[in-house]
Amino acid sequence: MENNFKKYVIFWLSGSVSQLGSAMTSFALVLWAYTQTNSAMAVSVMSFCNYLPYIVVSLFAGGFVDRHSKKAIMLIADTMAAVCSLTVCLLCWRGGLQIRHIYIVNAVIGFMNSFQSPAQSIAVGILVPKGRLSQASGMDSFSRNLVTVFSPMLASALFAFGGLTLVIAVDLTSFVINFLVILLFIQIPETISKAAQKGNALFAGCRDGFHFLKEQKGIFYIVITLAVINFFSRLTYENILSPMILARSGSNSLSLGAVNAVMGIGGILGGLIVSLKHKKTNPVKMIYFSAALSFLLGDLTMGLGKNTFWWSFAAMAASLPIPFIMAGQQVIMYEKIPRQLQGSVFSLRNAIQYSTIPVGILLGGFLADYVFEPFMQSRSTLAQMLGSLVGTGAGSGMAVMFLCTGILGFASSCFAYRQKEIQKLS
Repeated sequence: MENNFKKYVIFWLSGSVSQLGSAMTSFALVLWAYTQTNSAMAVSVMSFCNYLPYIVVSLFAGGFVDRHSKKAIMLIADTMAAVCSLTVCLLCWRGGLQIRHIYIVNAVIGFMNSFQSPAQSIAVGILVPKGRLSQASGMDSFSRNLVTVFSPMLASALFAFGGLTLVIAVDLTSFVINFLVILLFIQIPETISKAAQKGNALFAGCRDGFHFLKEQKGIFYIVITLAVINFFSRLTYENILSPMILARSGSNSLSLGAVNAVMGIGGILGGLIVSLKHKKTNPVKMIYFSAALSFLLGDLTMGLGKNTFWWSFAAMAASLPIPFIMAGQQVIMYEKIPRQLQGSVFSLRNAIQYSTIPVGILLGGFLADYVFEPFMQSRSTLAQMLGSLVGTGAGSGMAVMFLCTGILGFASSCFAYRQKEIQKLS
């Protein structure tokens, strides 16, 4: 088992390199798209094109993943993503790249990710001993947040020096490294019975996943409540945080950069703490206590704060607990879901849990521009009362949105924790 964990460490390291390359390309594509269109909506549509096929196809991808080699699925998915990056690179080099090409590429990548994500989750469950699942989740959070912090800086530097083609060239190099490591050094022991390969895998996997969640109500409730948490987080932190800080700081890009950096550092510290701790912790408490703390100290402080110090404190308070949420969920999922059903259940989990993300992204921008900001500029009694808490002027409406998500997110986390079916999973 320890030998398998060593393989996981190699798998994690090579995957982290590949994640860095992919994140750099994604950031560079945002830079390119905005410079070409000068439209924030174009950038939002790029994310939407990625999420939509991922969510829809995840409903049916699980059965396919359960019935086929996880290693082969990961290699094929990575190869398709590399082909997409290479296509963008060639179009850019020839001067024919257009924004619609990026929409198509993002849709293809989202489609392939719907197969790769559950395959990778199953591979982790096979390679990592159960006693180290929380540690592995912490390592994953650590690397993801490290990528979040450094990929924009590296991508911006490469983009300024050699344009989009140079960034993609680095991404393709990272793909080759990860592909060769998985192909040559990672063996994933798995048994796929011939009986399991018969029948309509497309609908059978979806059916099996729904049947399992129907029987295991605690896990189903966790998926639903985390979908709610994702919705609240996308309404504010991953949607209107940058506009709010720019509006309230006089368009101070240094202030925004500092807050984003601290947020990334918080995620890194949280992942490091989770990966280093060995004492077994109640996974249900890890999920909902951490979520409640993130909303209470993160969102509320972000809304009430009026300078870079308090915004940075809020960013740290919001991001540091997130790796604990992820680790708690991973431990429960791997312990409770039979391996032969993990692909079906993980895929269905992804479809449900992430379905609220594009809704939150689109709704958050609408509420900020057309509801909360205009409301806070009115002279109503309620607006004046809220203004005494968050301040007045541009960005105050978005600050009130943070207060709302802080209160609602905290309340939903506490409500979820008290559910009997979820408590049984402790």
